[in-house]
Amino acid sequence: MKFVSWNVNGFRAVLNKGFKEIFKDIDADFFCLQETKMQEGQADFHPEDYNEYYNCAERKGYSGTAIFAKKSLGEPLSVAYGIDGEHNDEGRVITLEYPDFYLVTCYVPNAKDGLARIDYRCEFEDAIREYMAGLDKKKPVIYCGDLNVAHNEIDLKNPGPNRGNAGFSDEERGKFGELLNAGFTDTFRHMYPEEVKYSWWSYRMKARERNAGWRIDYFLVSNRLADKVKSAEILNDVYGSDHCPVAIELELNKTNLSNLLTDEEIEKINAYDDYRDIAIEEREGIIL
Repeated sequence: MKFVSWNVNGFRAVLNKGFKEIFKDIDADFFCLQETKMQEGQADFHPEDYNEYYNCAERKGYSGTAIFAKKSLGEPLSVAYGIDGEHNDEGRVITLEYPDFYLVTCYVPNAKDGLARIDYRCEFEDAIREYMAGLDKKKPVIYCGDLNVAHNEIDLKNPGPNRGNAGFSDEERGKFGELLNAGFTDTFRHMYPEEVKYSWWSYRMKARERNAGWRIDYFLVSNRLADKVKSAEILNDVYGSDHCPVAIELELNKTNLSNLLTDEEIEKINAYDDYRDIAIEEREGIIL
């Protein structure tokens, strides 16, 4: 199962930069977006094989998230916006629940120059960590998005002069560490402990051309899913935004999930699969 996450820095803008072709070529099961900067209905993009979920900020042209999920996977059991109903005015979080996992995409608030918004950033971090830990008690979690932090020095080109700045402050790095310690794995660093690769570059001073970037876009998974990660990629040959997409492939099926879920949860999966098969047959006009 393939998951992709991309901060598009304006969905309507990236649609004019080859997004439709990129989306088709990647052919993900789930394609998550951050910083859509739009209201629902403003983007002319409706792939017929996908369900669409948008969470838009109250402030127009700001923040926002979206998920495109393949219809062949069935409808999610539930869809939630925000963090337990809170922190939703900026459209930063979407959660899809499926029988065997939760998918959460998030656009974490930037701490801003001079760490002007660090207090809210830390409040948000505490809330999302508690939320994720709560979900993880029920079933495995896949968490992706622009998390707006370079965790360690290997994750940005120039750690020295950036120490203490937004995205590389002790507070933000510490909160990211707390999230990992709550039971989650950074999939890219798990697969590639020493590889230097970035997902965001400033538009200034030809930063991308010089590869003077930061790794601030992530896929985290519940620790018990870490050995199910087949691949973790940073797709830095994909252009259209100041970020590039990140992606993972997971081996998710009932056989390898059976040791991660309770008997009751496995029964729910089986019932859901029966429902999904019937729905697909009805949609495709299959007569048995």
